[in-house]
Amino acid sequence: MGKGMKSIVCLVGAVALFTMLGCGSSIYHPATPLNQWTWVGGSNTANQAGTYGTQGTPASGNVPGARSNAVSWTDNWGNFWLFGGSGLDSAATQGQLNDLWVDSNNRWTWVSGSSTVNQPGSYGNQGTGSTGNTPGARSNAVSWTDYQSNLWLFGGSGIDSVGIQGQLSDLWVFNRSQWIWVSGSNLANQKGIYGTQGTGAGSNLPGARSNAVSWTDNYGNLWLFGGYGYDSAGTLGQLNDLWVFNGRQWTWVSGSNIVNQAGTYGTQGTGAAGNVPGARSNAVSWTDYYGNLWLFGGAGYDSAGTQGQLNDLWVFNGKQWTWVNGANTVNQAGTYGTQGTGAAGNVPGARSNAVAWVDGGGNLWLFGGTGLDSAGTQGQLNDLWAFNGKQWVWVNGADTVGQSGVYGTQGKTASGNVPGSRADAVSWTDGSGNLWLFGGTGYDSGGAQGQLNDLWAFVR
Repeated sequence: MGKGMKSIVCLVGAVALFTMLGCGSSIYHPATPLNQWTWVGGSNTANQAGTYGTQGTPASGNVPGARSNAVSWTDNWGNFWLFGGSGLDSAATQGQLNDLWVDSNNRWTWVSGSSTVNQPGSYGNQGTGSTGNTPGARSNAVSWTDYQSNLWLFGGSGIDSVGIQGQLSDLWVFNRSQWIWVSGSNLANQKGIYGTQGTGAGSNLPGARSNAVSWTDNYGNLWLFGGYGYDSAGTLGQLNDLWVFNGRQWTWVSGSNIVNQAGTYGTQGTGAAGNVPGARSNAVSWTDYYGNLWLFGGAGYDSAGTQGQLNDLWVFNGKQWTWVNGANTVNQAGTYGTQGTGAAGNVPGARSNAVAWVDGGGNLWLFGGTGLDSAGTQGQLNDLWAFNGKQWVWVNGADTVGQSGVYGTQGKTASGNVPGSRADAVSWTDGSGNLWLFGGTGYDSGGAQGQLNDLWAFVR
């Protein structure tokens, strides 16, 4: 969810027609129609500058600038948090961002970081928090949330402590008041230190990377898979290594320590020790109630070592991978079936840079990305899917690429409303199981393509 976010949300009951309640951005009204989109905030035109206001002070006019490839998470109080990405700052200058925002009661607050792009990191001393610490500007990082609502941030493509642009391997935690540099290097483009597979060590470290995916398990451990970065030999490429961080040290669990590996699929539905997804970036991931790790799609390598867009679905149970659904070959068109009706043959088309959520019933929801539609045409998508553990359902949006957004009236739910096709957005889930979507690169209300800062809710 988003790029690896695990939502931990407060419960507020059913959903309100844009009467924002005191627990984050949940919405409630008994008469609100279900399975419809509402445009909640931000602009319906692309490439908007940020309105920052005063740091630490919420205001109804504040709004993050248009951006893509940010990270997001939800805290224990249901507030929505947003960090960095590639986008527009307060002066509408394009670049990489390191601004941290929180949305509470439908009001944004600029919490930390800069209102201008391309800032280097201020690391301080490893393991020691300081109000002056802040990660450098970056995009395509991954994040986790622990049980105390601390944010954990790893890597991405960005700017290190000396202003060098590159792939990052730094691990940070934000404890709601300050940033702490926990592990990894404060310099870009570091190779991975793998150690022995299955054995943790203080010296182990995933190589610098962007576009990875992440999970949090039921024990609070942080999991990291793949992305685009550096392997054990310092070679840059796509990765399929699986790591776990227990709060003290990293362990290389599965996959290769060398880039650009083909997938080993085995038999669909059957786990095996030798199974492993191929190297990939820009996939989506989530965790189910049993602590299993799920992985879908991305841009990478199939079973034959061919590179392209993927639509394979995998689950990892802590010991082995199982190929669950989708193709073991790249660049598959979507099989949509009938909107609203699940079927064994339904499957989203191959794609990368999508967003995902998990609802209160443990179902996966998948939206958009860059990929292939029902006719096999490549482009940006706005289709919304649900996966119940057995089959896919096409819920909403178009089965063709390149759709403009239909915004309607801000704050008003309508059956015709739908976000425009987009990739690299971020997402949250509120306490009522509603799906929230922000920004990305895609199509606005006029069909113009660019970076977006629109905020949407999908009321379930």
